[in-house]
Amino acid sequence: MTRTRIEGLLAAFPKLMNTGKQHTFVETESVRYVYQPMEKLYMVLITTKNSNILEDLETLRLFSRVIPEYCRALEENEISEHCFDLIFAFDEIVALGYRENVNLAQIRTFTEMDSHEEKVFRAVRETQEREAKAEMRRKAKELQQARRDAERQGKKAPGFGGFGSSAISGGTTAAMITETIIETEKPKVAPAPASVHMKIEEKISLTCGRDGGLQNMELHGMIMLHISDEKFARIRLHVENEDKRGVQLQTHPNVDKKLFTAESQIGLKNPEKSFPINSDVGVLKWRLQTMEESFIPLTINCWPSESGNSCDVNIEYELQEESLELNDVVITIPLPSGVGAPVIGEIDGEYRHDSRRNLLEWCLPVIDAKNKSGSLEFSVVGQPNDFFPVHVSFVSKKNYCNIQVTKVTQVDRNSPVRFSTETTFLVDKYEIL
Repeated sequence: MTRTRIEGLLAAFPKLMNTGKQHTFVETESVRYVYQPMEKLYMVLITTKNSNILEDLETLRLFSRVIPEYCRALEENEISEHCFDLIFAFDEIVALGYRENVNLAQIRTFTEMDSHEEKVFRAVRETQEREAKAEMRRKAKELQQARRDAERQGKKAPGFGGFGSSAISGGTTAAMITETIIETEKPKVAPAPASVHMKIEEKISLTCGRDGGLQNMELHGMIMLHISDEKFARIRLHVENEDKRGVQLQTHPNVDKKLFTAESQIGLKNPEKSFPINSDVGVLKWRLQTMEESFIPLTINCWPSESGNSCDVNIEYELQEESLELNDVVITIPLPSGVGAPVIGEIDGEYRHDSRRNLLEWCLPVIDAKNKSGSLEFSVVGQPNDFFPVHVSFVSKKNYCNIQVTKVTQVDRNSPVRFSTETTFLVDKYEIL
């Protein structure tokens, strides 16, 4: 069907509506218009006269139920603003002119599906942009410092655009700046893991009540040992445990438990044997389960209060464990369906509104001792219960229980072995109900 034909059919519909008859459909010689009034607008489905009108009415009802999922008001400007979201949703209902066997929940699921490749691409691009900005700031700072040094020495400072006429009088400064730029432009190479490499990973699962009170907090940690050179396979790990919260430790069955209890060293029961090569081996794991509120690393307080037809929501965070540095923190607040974007008042950090999933994501790049608290205020139509549960995610390069490997030595000569460590503190579940 051509575009001209579709425009002609749509242009004819308002004229057919002037008959004054109360019907949900109207027919011409070639097509049938099945329609449903929606305040000042009409939802119209154009079909052939041979189609099943009962199925057409059911399809029309599904179309009309999709619109409030994306538009807070049934107005023309709101429809235009979310036109692409609606087209994607409509495409799940009708394919090649035929109705798909889907319901509203399935449509919501299909349109919300994430692309792993897109996430990876975005993450790489954001990292590259951050690195480029940091490099730009660093170069600008070095150039400014060079200009100040040149002025102190009574030499003409070079401009930022080039050295120009100062190439002779300010030769020393020019050489210094050139050397600095060349030095900063050297590509950064991530240090390769040592022949003895350890991954220290912790995962936290935490549930709090909206009115305060810790319902459950459970943390699991593990040290994974990876050896890539067989000459370092017979070693011992010296562990330092500075935890004072009552964490429960458990060694691998092949590890000498008496040695670990007496000297905090991890070694095999049979010192003549070697650790496996080129494979990750869990040598020590620990567990912490508590109901002590002071152990909560990051507290979240959500205060929704009704104000007429809308709700004013104030959310605060506070870092209780100041030794931690939490990165890429995202606090996710659910929103009522079909009410549109919230009105943001004050905010520390940034926010994203996901209209498809009805979520408000409060994004904070870093939370540490220098940035231990912050708040977000917004208003939106809804009830206090609509804004729970609140979910939190973050990563950290320092573990919560402060269990570290401080030294690695060989079994025979007790000589030190070079090693590398990778520490990660992750969220398994972190919610406020």
